[in-house]
Amino acid sequence: MEGEPLSALCSPALVVDVDKVKKNAQRMIERCQKLGIQLRPHMKTHKTIECADIMTAGSRRCIVVSTLAEACFYADHGFDDILYAYSVPFDKVERCAALSERLDLFQVLLDHPDALTLLKQRPLKGGRLWHVWMKLDCGNGRAGVLHTEPEALGLAQAIAETEGVELTGVYVQCGNTYHCRGMEQIQAVVQETTNYLLQFMKQLNAAGISCKSSIGSTPSCSHPVDDMAKLSEVHPGNYVFYDVQQSGIGSCSLEDVAVRVLTRVIGHCPHRNQLLIDCGWSAISLDGAGKLPTGYAVIEGHPDLKLLSMTQEQGRVEPISGPLDYSKYPLGTLLKLIPYHSCATALMHPVYYVHSEGRLLGKWTPTRGW
Repeated sequence: MEGEPLSALCSPALVVDVDKVKKNAQRMIERCQKLGIQLRPHMKTHKTIECADIMTAGSRRCIVVSTLAEACFYADHGFDDILYAYSVPFDKVERCAALSERLDLFQVLLDHPDALTLLKQRPLKGGRLWHVWMKLDCGNGRAGVLHTEPEALGLAQAIAETEGVELTGVYVQCGNTYHCRGMEQIQAVVQETTNYLLQFMKQLNAAGISCKSSIGSTPSCSHPVDDMAKLSEVHPGNYVFYDVQQSGIGSCSLEDVAVRVLTRVIGHCPHRNQLLIDCGWSAISLDGAGKLPTGYAVIEGHPDLKLLSMTQEQGRVEPISGPLDYSKYPLGTLLKLIPYHSCATALMHPVYYVHSEGRLLGKWTPTRGW
C-alpha cells in the first residue's frame, strides 16, 4: 500500500491528509503558546494514537476524551493526565475509579450534586483524590450548571469541601459558536463566554477557592480573544481535521480540511439525470441535510454537482442545474467527498487511510465504543 495512489483503495474509504493534520495541529499549538495557556486537545474527532501524538507534540499528556473507551485506549498506550469530559455517568463510576487509581492523573467532570455523592461513596484506594472539573453552562445550552444560578457556586463549594475530592477546575464548552458565521461573530460569542467564566472564577476566589479554568470549541480556539489568556486551558478537538461545517462557520478555509471520503460512480440514471455512487449514509454523515447547496457534502473539484440523497450504501448525485454530461463520469470514476461533519463521518470508518500529496503512507485505526 505504501506509496500507492489513493485510486488503489477500495471505496468508500476515509482518507486523511497527514500534512494538513500536522499544519492544523501546529497552528493550534502556536496560538496557545502565544496566549500563554495550556492546550488540552480533545480526542473525540479521530480517536487514534497517531493523531493524538501529533496534537500533543509527542508528549502523550494533557488530553480530553468523551468516552471511557477512549480513556482506556489512551491509557493503554501510555497517555496520562486524561480528562473524561462527560458528566459522570452513574453506571461508569467504578470504571472511572479504576482509571483514577491506575493513572498519575485521571480527571472526571460533573454538573450535579448526585454525581458528587456517588464519588464520595466510592473513595479511591491509597489515599488518592477524585480530581473533578465542574461543568458550567455559559450559554451553550447543553450540559452544565447555568452560570447565573446560585447552585453553580454552591456545587463548586461542595466539591471543594468534600473529603477525598479535589475541585481541579471549571470547564466551559463554547459550542454556541457553532451558530456563528465569520470571525467577528465567533469572537463576540467567545468574548461573552470568557467574561462569564472569568466572573465566575472571581466568585470562587472570593469564596477562598482556587482552581483551573477551561473553555473550548474549535471555532472559539481558531479565533481566540485576548482575554482567553487569563484562563488556564483550552480544549478544542475538531480543528485537527476540520470539515465543511467549520469552513462555513469561519473557523477555517475549505483547503484546511484534512479528510475526504473516496467514492466511485457505480451507475448512470439518465431518466433521473443522476449518478449513483457507492457512498451511502453508512460512510458519510447525514448532518449536512438542507445546509449546503451541494447537498450532504462538497464534491471536491465538482462545484456543479450535488449529493442529493443517500440510502445505506448508495448515494444519488445530480447537477445543481442543467443536464448531466455522463461522458465526464464513466463508471468507476473516483470522486472525493468533503464531509459536512468530520467527527460523525470518521466514526463510521474502522480505519483511516493516511496519505501525503496523494500517496498512501499507511493506516490509522481508531478506538470505538463507549
